[in-house]
Amino acid sequence: MSAAINGDLSVRVCEATRTKPWSPSPSGTVWRKRVHLVGPAEAGQVTSIVRYDPGSTFHAHDHPDGEEILVLAGVFSDEHGDWPAGTYLLNPAGFRHAPFSQDGCVLFVKLRQYAGADREHVVIDTRAMAWQATTDAGVASKLLYQQQGYADSVKLERWAPNMDLGEIVYAQGAEILVLEGGFSDEDGQYALGSWLRLPAGSHHRPRTTASGCTVYIKRGGFRYLQSQNA
Repeated sequence: MSAAINGDLSVRVCEATRTKPWSPSPSGTVWRKRVHLVGPAEAGQVTSIVRYDPGSTFHAHDHPDGEEILVLAGVFSDEHGDWPAGTYLLNPAGFRHAPFSQDGCVLFVKLRQYAGADREHVVIDTRAMAWQATTDAGVASKLLYQQQGYADSVKLERWAPNMDLGEIVYAQGAEILVLEGGFSDEDGQYALGSWLRLPAGSHHRPRTTASGCTVYIKRGGFRYLQSQNA
C-alpha cells in the first residue's frame, strides 16, 4: 500500500520530532517517528527519527538506493562495527546489514534517497572532526558528504549564540535538523529536534538563541526525492 507523509515537495514543512509519538516498526523493539514518506509504507523513500530499545535487533536487509544515518544517542551496531553517538554513516545502494543495539540508541535515518551505483561508503566520527571556519560570520561547519557527479551535500553547522545570520537562500532546497540549541526565523521558533524541509528557492533569516545552535543540514537532495504529486 502506498502512503505519504509530507510528500508534497513544494511545501515548506516543520516537525517538532520530540513531541511526536513513537510508532512501531516491523521489529517489535525498534520504533520510529516518520517526518517524510513517499511510496509503499515499508519500501518507500522515508526520513525518520528511529529508536532501538536495549537488546533490540532488526533482520538482515538490503538498502536499495542507499541509507543515511546520524547516530543521535547511544550506540548503533551491525556486523560491520559499533557506531556511537556522533557517527555519520552513508551506506550506498546494495549495502546489506543486520543492525542491533545492545544498550539502545536513537538515530536520524534517511532511506532510498541516495541512488547511484558509485556512491561512496562513508563512516565518520563527527565528534573527532574539527570545526572549520566559513565565510559567513558566526558559522562553522563540518563537511560529512559531498561527491563529484551528485548534487547533494551534507554538513553539520554550528551557529554562534545570539547571532543574526542574515538572509540565507536555498537555491536547491534544504533539510535541517536541530541537534543542539535552537533558532528562530520569520516563520517560527525551532528547538532541539525540530526538522525543517525548505523547498528550492526558499529563504529565511535565522537568529540563534543564547545557547547558539548546531544543525544537520542537507542541501541539493530534492533532485533525488519523489513527490506524492509526481
